[in-house]
Amino acid sequence: MAKSGTVQSLVKANDEAARAAAEARPGREEAEAAVRTLIRWAGDDPDREGLVGTPDRVVRSYEEFFAGYGEDPVAMLERTFEETDGYDEMVVLRDIRLESHCEHHMVPIIGKAHVAYLPGKRVVGISKLARVVEVYAKRLQIQEKLTAQVANTIQTVLQPRGVAVVIEAAHQCMTTRGVRKPGVTMVTSRMLGAFREDPRTRQEFLAMVGNPASRAGGD
Repeated sequence: MAKSGTVQSLVKANDEAARAAAEARPGREEAEAAVRTLIRWAGDDPDREGLVGTPDRVVRSYEEFFAGYGEDPVAMLERTFEETDGYDEMVVLRDIRLESHCEHHMVPIIGKAHVAYLPGKRVVGISKLARVVEVYAKRLQIQEKLTAQVANTIQTVLQPRGVAVVIEAAHQCMTTRGVRKPGVTMVTSRMLGAFREDPRTRQEFLAMVGNPASRAGGD
């Protein structure tokens, strides 16, 4: 199990890096000029009719694709509730639609996330769990880091007895270029607390989400 201090340090470091990147962001005109350069590099004319508005459209789409840099996932989880009538069983949110971009090739990663936690004394609105996934997904990513960021943030803010995150996704950097292997799904997981220490708790969670590891050919 990762130590609490280590997890908190990782979350803090990620937040600081995201803030620094946002502060260093170039202006819109510079971004549009970069798109025009790429169009020319690809071999086309950015001033022809079909492409003249493309730099603006690309920049606006990037504002959506990478909106996660401007949001704080920690703040999203800070409003919690104590009135649970003693509920202390697993809370699971499965099949969360996930759309991200590979930081190596800047092409889409499409899949779904399954998130669970074992409450301590407090619970959080379930939409906030989905929002944390979305915030981290809307950044340039590798799936392994994305999985860890979601789990570490939930653990740090909620301080539950355990957190589990499993992500299943297809990477277009692998399916549409390079080795070109469509139909391949990557599965990653991050287990903290009881989910790491207690095999029965871990298996209960995996059964609830359909045991993605077995579908991917894992143990």
